[in-house]
Amino acid sequence: MLYHLYELRHAMMAPVRFQAQMMNSVFKNPFNPLNYTPAGRAMAANAEMVERLTRRFGRPEFGLHSTMIDGQKVKISEDIVAKKPFCNLLNFKRDTARRDPNILLVAPMSGHYATLLRGTVEALLPHHNVYITDWEDARQVPMADGPFSLDTYITYLREFMSLLGPQTHVIAVCQPTVPVLASVSLMASDDDPNQPLTMTLMGGPVDTRVSKTEVTELAETRPLSWFERSVVHNVPFYYPGAHRRVYPGFLQLNGFMSMNLDRHVGSYMQFYQHLVQGDGDSAEAHRKFYDEYLSVMDIPAEFYLQTVETVFQRQLLPRGRMKWRDPLTGELVDVRPQDIKRTALLTIEGELDDISARGQTTAAHELCHSLAQSKQFHHFQLECGHYGIFNGRRWREQIMPRIRHFIREFDPKTDPLPKADLQKTGDPAPERFDRDRHGIAAVRRWIKENRQESHHAEVVD
Repeated sequence: MLYHLYELRHAMMAPVRFQAQMMNSVFKNPFNPLNYTPAGRAMAANAEMVERLTRRFGRPEFGLHSTMIDGQKVKISEDIVAKKPFCNLLNFKRDTARRDPNILLVAPMSGHYATLLRGTVEALLPHHNVYITDWEDARQVPMADGPFSLDTYITYLREFMSLLGPQTHVIAVCQPTVPVLASVSLMASDDDPNQPLTMTLMGGPVDTRVSKTEVTELAETRPLSWFERSVVHNVPFYYPGAHRRVYPGFLQLNGFMSMNLDRHVGSYMQFYQHLVQGDGDSAEAHRKFYDEYLSVMDIPAEFYLQTVETVFQRQLLPRGRMKWRDPLTGELVDVRPQDIKRTALLTIEGELDDISARGQTTAAHELCHSLAQSKQFHHFQLECGHYGIFNGRRWREQIMPRIRHFIREFDPKTDPLPKADLQKTGDPAPERFDRDRHGIAAVRRWIKENRQESHHAEVVD
């Protein structure tokens, strides 16, 4: 019912939105003398604010048409190399003969489209052949294509890594750190020849018992039935995915905004001032960010609820109790990170991350205790929040070069970096994971000191 009410509200606001668009066009017309007066700019600003606050933002484009390699502009084309009901495996194909490392960039299925990682992809393209998981809006997937759960997510990742082959480096941003670690663990347990060379886990909830945040507190203080009643709704009949149970994008967006409401309100007030003052560059920067941020998609209810229970309530992976259901046999298979011995591990955390706080991602090193110490690395980025881990200046200048160094250390078969690029940026190495200083023993102490067991954790399987 809530989904239908939201759709009805959007339809009822259509006349207001249309009038605002018309007014904005009139007062921004270069032939209108009022366009050059404070009063005219204020009228246009009011109209644009109304239009943007009542608009529904559609799926953005990546818009990455070229990159620079060794000082030369190289064309980029988007190729779909694998197509599944809930995800396309997208390759940013570069028009070059260079043999650079293959990267599987796993985007989060957490409300935003994979285009949220546009800046991540853009920084990687000059030195890597990038593939990305481009997740589909659940309301666009017909019921005939079946359900999508966390088990399905892991199955997709295993199939993608098998398709790309053993010379692959996988990078997980935020939410997919758990399914990526689970996928690689299952491949290691099976001695799969297509295990990736490296695995980079960035700001993800590997162990949410460490460093509590608003996200973990909410998940642990509500029973799973509360989430099912409060946020799960059926897709309206006029969408391709009619009657599918989903966590709607508009509800997720409300949650995102409420976490930092003061900042978003302040940003919109500044946007209004920039419009009135005629500061086009600052206004355009606001539009660019919020056009992406406000573009959200529905998430399958099965995936959302299983993730809440498995990752945030019962912490099954760090407790050694996570299982994956084989889609072919229906058998439950133990997820054993301790079986990983071939895939090098790099964890990345931000000092100011309020989504996946300090220690949650680092805990992966404790789980992969059979992995040689020479294959374990960590990078802790100072003065960096969650979004800054994979986008922005610190990502481009400090985090990405360390990932590049880490990847090339374990991928000697690719072409060397162009000298021009090395002269410009260098490649600072990530810090080797020192077990004595901040390794397994330190992680265990940190978890013991900061962990609070969820009251859901002891529920019998």
